[in-house]
Amino acid sequence: MKVIVDICVVPITGRTSVREEVATAHKILADTGLPVRLHGYGTNIEGEYDTVFAALKRVHEELHSRGVKRISTNLRLGSRIDKEQGIDDKLRAVQDQLGGR
Repeated sequence: MKVIVDICVVPITGRTSVREEVATAHKILADTGLPVRLHGYGTNIEGEYDTVFAALKRVHEELHSRGVKRISTNLRLGSRIDKEQGIDDKLRAVQDQLGGR
């Protein structure tokens, strides 16, 4: 089953900046070869459910192995079976509705 997921991994480190951990998480997701798009408060990824969730498991395992004792991850997940649709398709549909802005 193909899914589009919005993932926000929040490593709880006691530091204000977690950019190092976020970069590590993003690289693991990107290494899947699936379409991945970093945005201001998370990452979008699309692909087969098992592949996406296996990558998310690797994110948690890797961050824990680097000393992060606690991680809170927020997910929004969508799937559909009536047609193929990816991240770019969803964005294009809204942009078309806005008149191409």
